[in-house]
Amino acid sequence: MAALAAVGSAVFPAQRLQVVSNRRSTAPFFPSVQLRAVATTKRFQLLACSAKQDTIERVCEIVKNQLAVEEGKIVSGESKFVDLGADSLDTVEIVMGLEEAFGITVDESSAQEIKTVEDAANLIDDLVKQKGA
Repeated sequence: MAALAAVGSAVFPAQRLQVVSNRRSTAPFFPSVQLRAVATTKRFQLLACSAKQDTIERVCEIVKNQLAVEEGKIVSGESKFVDLGADSLDTVEIVMGLEEAFGITVDESSAQEIKTVEDAANLIDDLVKQKGA
């Protein structure tokens, strides 16, 4: 049935499919199978709001340098500044470093909403788009 779901996803890329088995089938090894399409936009929402990978990587490097993160520690988009040891002053310094690196200006209310590397990268991508428009 997983194969049917995979094929269905290729055929109906904008929809998620549910595979439903009818247990009343007379042949136990070949149950009748129905594909039921369920509309979903979550896949597209994730693509629309996700920061570009290169932006995330640049933000990770800036955060690593600003916080002097030890060599083996992994910093990813999901990394929270607090978990990396940042206090409020460190966060302000990170934002200032990001402003300098990307040539943007982050207002105070937006800066206070940044909790993770990906939050920062999403904000940067938005500000860069606004600046270019």
